Amino acid sequence: MKLKTLTAVAAVLATLAAGVAPAAADALADIMAAKKIRIATDMAIPPSGMLDANLQPTGSDVETAKLLAADWGLELEFVQTTGATRIPNLQTNKADIVISTLSVTPQRAEVIDFSKPYAALQSVVGAPKASTIAGWDDVRGQAITVTRGTTQDTELTGLASEKGFTVTRYDDDATMVTAAVSGQAKMVATSATLVNQIGQRNP
Repeated sequence: MKLKTLTAVAAVLATLAAGVAPAAADALADIMAAKKIRIATDMAIPPSGMLDANLQPTGSDVETAKLLAADWGLELEFVQTTGATRIPNLQTNKADIVISTLSVTPQRAEVIDFSKPYAALQSVVGAPKASTIAGWDDVRGQAITVTRGTTQDTELTGLASEKGFTVTRYDDDATMVTAAVSGQAKMVATSATLVNQIGQRNP
């Protein structure tokens, strides 16, 4: 069951976005003066962000972050984040920007600015192969698991009462994936990439 398309973007606080306000120049000046950029990236969303066998960051978001830092001649510091902490990391000055799978929504655009989208992910609801789910009527009375603070959380929370299902939340993708692999979570709403990862470990 498809929900919508997720877009990968880089995000910064709206009030600090380059060219938007005088504070923007100060923010960029601070970054350049520090000679370091702190980039928040979720390391639990392969192939966008993950840790390799040596526990080093890797993935397309990681490579994008490395290219940006190199282009600006800055030291790169990764700030590990989850779906729920991506925007708070900007608001509390724990990160300068976010490079992660982050859908562009009107609500988010009120507090952060986005780069031009550079990737797209399909958002789906996944369930065991034995399940007979063809539409919303088939999930009535059941629970769909999401990662807190994600677009799936927002979209499904708005539909839950109308469609008659409940939403179960985990704080990060890694925990949600573990719950699905172990059978704790019967249905999950996430990217098609993560659903495929779950399916490889537990068809």
